Amino acid sequence: MPVSRNKLPLAFVPETIPSLVIVGRPNVGKSTLFNRLTGTRRSIVTKEPGITRDRIYGTADWRGHSFEIVDTGGIIPDDKALLPQEILRQAHVAIKKAALLLLVVDSQAGITPLDEELARLLRNTGKPFFIAVNKVDSPLQEANAATFRQLSPDVFPIAAEHGTGVDDLLDAAIARLYTSSETAPQARLGAAQEEERESVEIAIIGRPNVGKSTLLNHLAGEERSIVSPVPGTTMDTVDTEVTRDGHTYRFVDTAGIRRKGKTNLVAEKLSVVMARRGLERADVALLVVDSEQGVTQGDAQIASYAEESGRSVIIVMNKWDLATEAARKAAARHQDSAAKSKFGPDRKAPDWESPDRKSKSNELDKGRLLTDYEALVRGKLKFLSYAPILFLSAKTGDRTQKIFSLIDQVAAARRRRIATPELNRWLKEDVDLQRGTTPKSRPVRIYYITQAKTSPPTFLLFTNQKAPLHFSFERFLENQLRAKFDFTGTPVRFVQRLRKRGERPARAAGARS
Repeated sequence: MPVSRNKLPLAFVPETIPSLVIVGRPNVGKSTLFNRLTGTRRSIVTKEPGITRDRIYGTADWRGHSFEIVDTGGIIPDDKALLPQEILRQAHVAIKKAALLLLVVDSQAGITPLDEELARLLRNTGKPFFIAVNKVDSPLQEANAATFRQLSPDVFPIAAEHGTGVDDLLDAAIARLYTSSETAPQARLGAAQEEERESVEIAIIGRPNVGKSTLLNHLAGEERSIVSPVPGTTMDTVDTEVTRDGHTYRFVDTAGIRRKGKTNLVAEKLSVVMARRGLERADVALLVVDSEQGVTQGDAQIASYAEESGRSVIIVMNKWDLATEAARKAAARHQDSAAKSKFGPDRKAPDWESPDRKSKSNELDKGRLLTDYEALVRGKLKFLSYAPILFLSAKTGDRTQKIFSLIDQVAAARRRRIATPELNRWLKEDVDLQRGTTPKSRPVRIYYITQAKTSPPTFLLFTNQKAPLHFSFERFLENQLRAKFDFTGTPVRFVQRLRKRGERPARAAGARS
């Protein structure tokens, strides 16, 4: 029986919708079941164990009732390594907020000591929990599920990959979560959908280990993503909804994007694909760069993904505290070497140099450093000249709150629509087309301009040119447009059309969407 689902890519659905949390040891099919219940492919599914690490949120709708589905990483309670302990902590956060717990086990492996330990952990929470016995691919294998009744009386044989038995599981979940008199879930779902339409979706992108998850945790005010010094800790895309000053922001923490030759595991390759998908459904991209390392070729490649996809971009130079400290030490070394060359290696600076003068010479001009560093970043990312740059430290929280105002500004610019009369008045009065025309080429005439769409702003030009406009002319026109209208952080597109002889410019108004 097919599962009817309402696909809402919400990070946190409203608290009035009950939460069903999926737990279990590694590689028993939790992510497959999550994808089945939510009707999405949000969680990465491979044969490699331990791929899901953060909490992944989705929404399911069954028989007119809605509830939140939470996928957690494979739990190994006694493993003291950093990642397993962080996965366990993330699972505890989800369990604490759960209305119903679902322990997923493998029918083919039978009851393992780890299954017994997890069942005991869930029982001690005092919350209701079901056992989903996965990988029951035929009725003959249903007998294997009976042995798990010693862990809980509520046992459901399922095949998450094919959907067998999932309907019985959902019926039981609804009976436990809702009373027959409740009719409000659909109304709440409608409110959630309305909220979704008004929110801004932001993808946090960048190379592995540049501080994307640390930044997300600071913006969300809680540890939503696991942070570790191991590059590539985040595999899935993690959605987090933040409300601030009446505005709703949905952040998508993506996996670090590596070059194709650097990805070995199947899960790593899938995580890069899903990171690209997360970028494509966003309005704004936060390109996170390690300030201590500077802009690398990998950063430039990821930036080009964002620009080509038409996303608005904010360049976030993270770890600025480490960069300034490294610059201060470098300046001190340079000063010491200069003093030795001036006064000799065995002599100190003369006494006439006062302590105040020495301390001032050791001080780092942070304003000048920031200006010089910004120029370096602009030089490496020339194609993102329209993107604002923000220097911050996600670890200390310094300057991170400035992100919200920048997102508001960039999102507004992305949705900005300029009236056709105002555009043509600007074209006639402010733009000297001769300045942008390439020497020895046919002079370009633009008879009419109108904005075809927003997100990103796209303008339709009616010209005397059959051949595509030269890129230098488009760049000139874009610079003139940005000087007049605020399109901070958002790319601008031009679509050219040849105006036929005798055609009236007013007909172009029909091209607007």
